[in-house]
Parts: sequence; structure tokens; C-alpha cells
Amino acid sequence: MSLIVRWAALVVAAILAFGTPAYAQRGAALGGGTITGIQIQGNVRSEPETIRSYLQLKVGEPFDAAAADRSLKALFATGLFSDVVIEMQGSTLVVKVTENPIINRVAFEGNKKIEDDKLRDEVQSKPRQVFTRARVQSDVERILTIYRRSGRYNASVEPKVIRLEQGRVDLVFEINEGDVTGVQRISFVGNEAFGDGTLRGKIRTSESAWWRFLSSDDRFDPDRMNLDKELLRKFYLSEGYADFRVVSAVAELAPNREGFFITFTISEGERYKFGKVDVTSRFQGLDVDVLKSFLTISEGEWFDADEVEKSVSNIQEAVGSLGYAFVEVRPNIRRNKDNTTVDVTFDVQEGPRVYVERINISGNTRTLDKVIRREFRLAEGDAFSTAKVRRSQQRLRNLGFFEKVDVSAAPGSSPDKTNLEVQVVEQSTGEISFGAGYSTTAGIVGDISVKERNLLGKGQELRLGLSVGTLSTMIDLGFTEPYFMDRNVSAGFDIFRTSNDRQNVSNYSDRSLGFALRGGWAYSEEIRQIVRYTLRQTDIFNVQPWASPIIQQNAGTQVVSELSETIIWDTRDTRLNTTKGFMVRNTVAAAGLLGTEQYVRTTADAVYFKTIVEDIVASIGGSIGLVVPYNNAYVRLNNLFFIGGDTLRGFAVGGIGPRDANTTDSLGGQYYYTGTAELSYPLPFIPKEVALLGKAFVDVGSLWGVQQSTYNTTSVLDSQLMRVASGLGVQWVSPFGPIRIDYSWPIQYEPWDKQQNVRFSFGTRF
Repeated sequence: MSLIVRWAALVVAAILAFGTPAYAQRGAALGGGTITGIQIQGNVRSEPETIRSYLQLKVGEPFDAAAADRSLKALFATGLFSDVVIEMQGSTLVVKVTENPIINRVAFEGNKKIEDDKLRDEVQSKPRQVFTRARVQSDVERILTIYRRSGRYNASVEPKVIRLEQGRVDLVFEINEGDVTGVQRISFVGNEAFGDGTLRGKIRTSESAWWRFLSSDDRFDPDRMNLDKELLRKFYLSEGYADFRVVSAVAELAPNREGFFITFTISEGERYKFGKVDVTSRFQGLDVDVLKSFLTISEGEWFDADEVEKSVSNIQEAVGSLGYAFVEVRPNIRRNKDNTTVDVTFDVQEGPRVYVERINISGNTRTLDKVIRREFRLAEGDAFSTAKVRRSQQRLRNLGFFEKVDVSAAPGSSPDKTNLEVQVVEQSTGEISFGAGYSTTAGIVGDISVKERNLLGKGQELRLGLSVGTLSTMIDLGFTEPYFMDRNVSAGFDIFRTSNDRQNVSNYSDRSLGFALRGGWAYSEEIRQIVRYTLRQTDIFNVQPWASPIIQQNAGTQVVSELSETIIWDTRDTRLNTTKGFMVRNTVAAAGLLGTEQYVRTTADAVYFKTIVEDIVASIGGSIGLVVPYNNAYVRLNNLFFIGGDTLRGFAVGGIGPRDANTTDSLGGQYYYTGTAELSYPLPFIPKEVALLGKAFVDVGSLWGVQQSTYNTTSVLDSQLMRVASGLGVQWVSPFGPIRIDYSWPIQYEPWDKQQNVRFSFGTRF
């Protein structure tokens, strides 16, 4: 019988040894009969009674192999022991334990790119905790994961255990960080409508190159690949390819483990145009013809999923403003493969009657709840709207306060109620930046600015800037409250001091000291208005004896008290290297009260961008302006217009317009207009990701108007002739900032105009 028991115990021990790898050793010894005593051996820190509490075997009970097995598992599960043996010695149950050591110190060696504190926060092994090999192995994987997130797939981690006296150990993670594992090549399979270069420009991941040392987008990131798939899908859907899909996205590590080869296999399908576009409604009394005016699509245009989504939002907002709380707009899309058209019917119907019960916000340790809540397009008690939730999430992301924003719906206290769970991950909102640049207009310029975009967690912005250059100097302090008095109106102030050297243009210098109060509000996502009051004192000084008499008459101090209003309509996709959209801006200003100057000034400018063919963008724009005095006053030099340089290429700053015939000083003008037509195209044989673009342009403009009743204008050269110049240029969005070189030659001009063929500009902030 004893032999059978021993064999059974051996089988149990073998099952435990091979079935649960976390156990170092275990044994259940063999015996039988009634247990008359329990003896604990090998324990140093663990109390005997603590060990007995995990045993399934008791004094006075017969020995049971199954109970011994459960006792082994319970003791190993505590994590306190590396080995446990349970055996019967006569009628005494002997439990032999080998305790895991205590961690004395956790250290990291070899890490330079990632600080100890970040690694220490990630690992689970801590000082004064029990050392277990399973936990250490888990920590190794955690450390490797951190390095992989930073693009270092060659990193290796080896844990070292240094045994000390009194059952203690030092745990040292020896790290070989390796080099950054970049993306050596991005390839596309199945693309016919767009080249590889175009598609590389639409995704976030980029190929490794020397000029990307300030970016991390050329490091392999599996999460970014998922984003790239979505970006490709959105791009193709916006270009009319309604059947587009990403078949696969594969990343292969190069044999030398120094980079990844990423391959996107796609299926473009046919390109579709909009077919029949209609709006139907299940609400009685709702005029669908009125709703059609809110559509941004029309029959015959190329299919664009973004415009369909925009039309849904427009209709939903329009119907909601008419008093229909529960509205759901479903775009029913039907593809006609025979004629490659897409029929879209926007079905306006009553949505489920669900109300927002609560908006729960988590993750914001610094930003106040009200800063987040005021960006929501709905409040607690409002009718639930998926479109408004989506727009609220986008507005939160646009703040720039959060690294991650996630808004999800959760069941409320009843079926007709829902809770919105808002989870945010905050990021740094303070920044200090240094800048350097050069242009033929401003000379060498250096600047430093300190900005906090979320002051005290209230969403306020505070900025202090200093710009010093060879031709101009400026220091300014600005503050903005985006929701003044808890209303959707921004308010702020600016205090500034500027100094300009205009000796090369008009033989004088000027300086200004003043402040401005401003307020603004948005009518929509694209239209906003700004009102501004400025009070400044301007001095015209250092006037040369040989300067124009008109300039000498303007020398001295003036006080400008100006109220202005600006309205902007902007639909451009990006501010730099725009490919589509337009911008229209108009400003009207009046000066008079509390100041020495009395005038009315208005300016208007507009620009339109359109992609002609792949990567070739045409733009056309223009501006006009006038300034006139009133109450028998006259407009002083600093309030007139000066055209040339950046505003009219081919001519120097102040190169056109009224000019003193004797001194050739530029005198400024009351009226002006400019126009420009430009073609932007990629340079041949240059990879698109280099972001090097060629430019071809034609600029036109004129500046005129001298106040004849004020000055002796017999020696003033003034002409309304349209000046014309054309040229070529190159623009590079480099890691150091945008760089542009233009060469232009005037075609039509006056003999007294000052020309300038080459213009160069460069600037960066870091």
C-alpha cells in the first residue's frame, strides 16, 4: 500500500512540476495515517502560523494527497516561496519552505535615452518586495515594450541578481538600447490612380532620411500603421473611390534588423461621381427644399465621403435649430457600378429619444472640468446626438491640452438616458521657443517667446515674446481668455513696444509703444470675427537732413486711438502648402477719439487654392486697401500703405508708389491693390517626402495717392500704373523651418520704382 501511495505522490509532484512552470520545485511526500503534528522548517521571515493557515491538512486528520496538492498551490500562490516540500515523517507532517529573497534595490544600467524614473515607474519589482522570477521576466517585457514604442526594436534587457546577506538581493536590469529602428522603405501594391509618392504624403509614417532627425514619424510604430490605414481610406473616399479598401499592411524587419519594410496592399476600385442627390423627411411640415440648400454636394461632382459627412452635420444642425430635438440623418448610399455613380439620399427621421444624463470626466489632473465641459456641443439633459458628440470630441482635441481624448456613451439610470464618459490624457501646455531667421525684408531676426496655453488649468493663454533683428525689434505681452465671462467670446489684451529702421527706404526710424484690447467670436467652424481697440504712441525720429520735406514734416510724436473690426472666412485645409480651400478677410478701422490721428482705413484680401492634377496646386489671390482722413486732418506716414517685397515680388520694400523725385524716399500711399497667381508643383527627381516644391508666379499691383492739400506735391512722383512681375521660386519645409527663394523680374514698371530680383526667407522655432 505504501508503494502505491509513493507512486501516486510522485505522479502528483510531476504534474505540478510540469503543469505550473512558475513553481521552482515542489514535493508532496508520501505517507499515510493520522497526522499527530505539523512541523514548519526553513522559514526565516514568515511566521509558522501564517504558513499553517494555507495548509489543507490538519492535526488529527488522515493524510490526503489531494489536500497536500492544494496546500502546495496555496503556498506557491503567495509568492513568498521559491520551493515547498510537504512530507510525512512518521506521523508528523513536515513542511519545508525556501523563501524568496527580498529586493533591496532596483537599478538600471546602460540606459541613456530613457531615464531611470520612467523605467522605475513601469516595472513591478520594487524595493522591499518579494523577489520572484516571474515578475522579473514580466518587467523585462515591459522595458522592451517601452523601447519598442520609441522605435528601438534592437534593444535587449538582461536581469542580474546580486545576492546579499539576510535573504536580500539587488536587482539590476542591464540594458542595451541599440539604435533606432527606422522605416527603410514604404511600398504600395495595387495603386494606379496615385503614385507611391502621393500616398506616402497622405500617411503619418515616413521613410527614414537624414533630414528627419527632428521627427519621430520615421520610426516604426504598429499603432501608427493602423492610423495610416485609416488615413489612406479617408483619402481615397474623399477622391471618389467608394470601393477602396486596404487589403493588408505588412511590416517586415530587415535581415540586419536595422529597419522595417512596410508594404500596403490596396484595392482602389473604380472612381465614382455623385448621381442623384436627394433629401427625404419623415417630419410633417418640414420643407425638404430648404434642407437641400445645406448640402455641400451636387450631382456630377466626384464622390467625396467628407462632404457627405459635412452635409449630414449641416442638415442635423438646421433641423435641430427648427425645434426638432431628436433628429437622425441617415445618408443612404447606393452604388451604381454600371455607370460608376453614387446616389445619396439623406433620410431625416426621428432618432431614439435618449437624453444625456451625466457627463463624467476623468484623467484631468490639472485642467478644470469646466474647461472641458464648455467645449461640448451638448449639456446634461439635452437630447443625445452622435454628431454633436463627435464634434465635441474634435473640439477637445483641437485645444492642444490633451495627448488623448476619448468620448464614449454608457448606459444611464434608465433606457432613455445615457452617460458620456470623457477620458483625457493631459500633455504639457507650456513652451519656451527660440527662433532665428533671415529675409531680405526684415534682415536677420532672432526671437524668444514663453507661452502657457492652459494657464492654471483654466484654458487661458499667456505669452511673452522678444524679437530682435537688424532692422526691427519688438517685445510684447499677450493674454487671452477664450471664454470671457463663461460665454463663447474670447477676450484679451496685448502690450507692445516696436522699433523699426527704415533708413534704407525713407531715411527715418520709428518706434511705437502701446496696448490693445481685443475680443472675438465664431459664427461657425469657418467664420469668425475679431474686434480690437488699439492705443499707441508712435515717434518718427532720426530723420536725416537730406530726407524728403514730406518726411521731415512727419517727424515727431503721434497718438493713434483706433477701433477695428475683422471678419475672416477660412476653409483652407492647411496653412502651409495648402491644396484646397479659400480664405477671405476684411478689416475696417477708424481712428479718432483720444488720439491725434483721424482716419478711416479698410483692407480686404482673398485667396483661393485648387488642385489641378496630382500634386499640382494653383492659387489666385488679391488684396485692396484705402485710408482717408476726416475733419480736415491728414494721414501721417506710419498709417499709410507701403507695397513691395513680400507683398509684390520683383520690387523692393516700399519699391512702388509715391516717391520724392529729389531724394527718392518712399512716401507711402492711400490706395493700393495687389494680385497674384501661383502654380505650385513638385520638383522632378526629388522624393515627395523631401517637401521641396517649385513655384511659378505672376504678381501685379499698384500704390498711389498723396494728400495734395497738405503737402507740396510738385516734386512727388505718383502713378496708378499697374506694375507686373513674374518669376520662379523654390520652397522647402525643412526641419529648421520653411525656406523659400524667389527670383522675379519686373515686366511693367515706372522708371523710379526700386526693383529687387532675388528674395530669400528662412525661419524656424524650436
